[in-house]
Amino acid sequence: MHIDQIVTFLDLCDTRSFNQTAERLGVTQSTVSGRIRALERALGCTLLTRSRAGTELTTEGLRFEPRARALAFTWNEARHIARDAADSAIMMRIGIQQDLVGDRVADWVQAMRAAIPDIALYMEADYSIQMCADVTAGNLDLAILYSPRGHPDLYFETLGEVGHRMVSLVPARLSDLRPNNYILPNYSPAFSRTHSELLPFLSAGPMSSGQAAVLQGLLEALGGATYLPARLAAHLVNAGRGYIVHDAPRIAQPVYAAVHLRNRHRRPYRRMVQKLRDQLPLVVRPSPSA
Repeated sequence: MHIDQIVTFLDLCDTRSFNQTAERLGVTQSTVSGRIRALERALGCTLLTRSRAGTELTTEGLRFEPRARALAFTWNEARHIARDAADSAIMMRIGIQQDLVGDRVADWVQAMRAAIPDIALYMEADYSIQMCADVTAGNLDLAILYSPRGHPDLYFETLGEVGHRMVSLVPARLSDLRPNNYILPNYSPAFSRTHSELLPFLSAGPMSSGQAAVLQGLLEALGGATYLPARLAAHLVNAGRGYIVHDAPRIAQPVYAAVHLRNRHRRPYRRMVQKLRDQLPLVVRPSPSA
């Protein structure tokens, strides 16, 4: 049994597609199939079934999945310990919420390297559900995300929040807006709940998205109004392409750091989370004049 077989199996648990797993792992579909066959031979049971309807876990596969995740985590933990003991550069795999990457990722990297000068970083942008799964499985060391997903092996800390402002393409007041000329933002369940409480008359409509770049594109193509992260809204206003709807409430989106429970007290992780909380330029509270 090899760790790449475990990693491949866990990815299939998420994708339920041999083709998608091959693409995500950067291997051929035949390699994925070969790894699963080898793992099944080593265990003496069938873990997955394939049919026209898709790929499903067998009863044995369902039972093995949590043990496989524990094995993957133990392997990654052992690698970290070995690297720390050798006093070599710390390799840390970081996931970051899609909308937090933007055009200031260089500042974000500088904050990370300021926390741990000898760190080696691997970074990828993704969404909260997948990043929570990746931290649990040991595929990510730390994730910066919008929506914590409860799991016994995950530990979350609040980093701050991102302010959002309502912006339109023409000067407008809140009373001018109707669902049919409003693009509903759906950045996270928490954001949607706050939006529904503050703006119930605008919380249903024909157009919606959960990604800032898509919302901005729809706004500029279709007109109307929507909520954008404060820095994007300010960019549109400063470029003369949009207007803040000043009587619309500001909505803040909390941002969290997620690590595996076993890592919550390890020094590199503590330093990283603290540095992100103190200096991460992308995670800011909206100023009164925003």
